Amino acid sequence: MARFWQRPWIVPLAAVVVIFVAFSIPPYLSFDPAQSRVPQPASLGVAHFWLLVPHVLFGSVALVTAVLQIWPWFRQQHPVAHRRIGRVYVFGGVLPAGLCALTIGAFTPYGPVTRTSDVILAVLWLGVTVTGWRAARHRRFGEHRRWMIRSFALTASIITNRIWGAVFVIGLSPQLETTFHGDEGLLSWVASGASSWLGWTVPFLIAEWWLERGRTKGRPAIRPAPQPAREPAVPAP
Repeated sequence: MARFWQRPWIVPLAAVVVIFVAFSIPPYLSFDPAQSRVPQPASLGVAHFWLLVPHVLFGSVALVTAVLQIWPWFRQQHPVAHRRIGRVYVFGGVLPAGLCALTIGAFTPYGPVTRTSDVILAVLWLGVTVTGWRAARHRRFGEHRRWMIRSFALTASIITNRIWGAVFVIGLSPQLETTFHGDEGLLSWVASGASSWLGWTVPFLIAEWWLERGRTKGRPAIRPAPQPAREPAVPAP
């Protein structure tokens, strides 16, 4: 059985999640719309903020619990805790965060490209998580694991989204006065649209590649069918 130090990705992953959550949560714990890092769309006004707050808080629960859920050592050594934390991940994290994401995504101030991506992401996030939970309820644990790997990829996409966002803002800013004619709003729409799509599609495709890679490696080698034994030749009389 592999020890935790034989999984070199678990500690860096946990560190990234802790840093991200510690950076993301404080403005929303003040419950002050003026502290929001996301502009409030005129169509919803302050209501957008009061959907954004639970999305951030429940999403943080999903991120933190997901790290324990995908840690093989913890899952094997503490199966009861794994099941209980799994319920927290689903019902105290993904489901409420995803339902809030459907609304705030549909009214995002970053334009129609981001809006489409956010809504599709929310639907997929809810769908794969519920499918994985149902598989566990029916004791189809192999299927459960596959769906929850997809769920984790979508949960972690909030982090990769921010990374892509920084890349596009830095890369496109020198073109503000040329390509974007000085329109900072247009630049933010383009950067947000690109980062929102890449933020979840890349992790999701990597998860699918990983699952298919594991399935291929686990297949038994195909052996040629046995040939029927030849009857000994009968000498002519």
